[in-house]
Amino acid sequence: MAILVGIDEAGFGPILGPLVVSSSTFSLPAELLRADMWQILRKSVGKTRRHLAGRLVIADSKKAYSRSRGIGTLERTILASLRCLGAEPATLNELLMLLCPTCFERLREYPWYESMDEHLLDADAADGKIAASVFADDLSGNSMKLVDLSSYCFDVAHYNRMVSSVKNKANVLFTATATLIKRALNNSSDDDLQVMVDRQGGRVHYRESLQRMFADMHLTILQETPAVSSYQLTAGAKRMRVHFAVGADERFLPVSLASMLSKYLRELLIASINRYFAAFGANLKPTAGYWKDGWRFIKEVREHLPHVSIDDNRFIRCR
Repeated sequence: MAILVGIDEAGFGPILGPLVVSSSTFSLPAELLRADMWQILRKSVGKTRRHLAGRLVIADSKKAYSRSRGIGTLERTILASLRCLGAEPATLNELLMLLCPTCFERLREYPWYESMDEHLLDADAADGKIAASVFADDLSGNSMKLVDLSSYCFDVAHYNRMVSSVKNKANVLFTATATLIKRALNNSSDDDLQVMVDRQGGRVHYRESLQRMFADMHLTILQETPAVSSYQLTAGAKRMRVHFAVGADERFLPVSLASMLSKYLRELLIASINRYFAAFGANLKPTAGYWKDGWRFIKEVREHLPHVSIDDNRFIRCR
């Protein structure tokens, strides 16, 4: 058997809200590593909302989500996938404890995240259970299994500290990516471990970053091309291959699922920020936190809520 991990992020560019990096991990027969998982799992998943007939959408989050439609598609897929792992979180609190327990205590220090235990997740339970069952059965029928969903959430203050330390936000993103890769490596046995990552910031060369994060492993460059950069890392019986590919979030189902998970968590946390400031009664237009609109929101908060104490280091990213 082989282990296939997909990793992707949401929120690298914004000025407000968290940067979230996530992974989805599947076990599958080695001969299916290069197969089209959407085709194999066509009974339970699809790339678009059209003609779903009860199936789950698994696609790049930019196609699965829009502000006008809201997070319903993301929520249905992520909660159904978690059910395949035997988890049924009912609140944002519970979701974070499942996916990113290391970030939970940091988030509780923010006033806009204090009520996460009151934020109920709004998936259709009956529909979700059916979709999860169909997905699990389809995976099992093809000798596949979803074995893990995990996230690494950079709240703003943690992000600012990391950027200040390494002087480069791309390195901050890579640190989270490497953390998720290490999790997959530690959880694997002697299986063939393959990790697919959406190419980060147009970079082609990752040898130095990988060697720094996996200093106890021997690294071999397999290829470094404009389309994909691939590396093999070994240490004793442990071996893995890591691939950074252009458009991986559209080409590989595990990366698409990771993309949706990252986006779902980020949108839930951004919604908490919007609800917090709206509760003061000022007529503030909600923000998604991206650069131009984020600064508009910051300006309005400062103008309309001067009496509200805000720690800018927890509110605004340094880069």
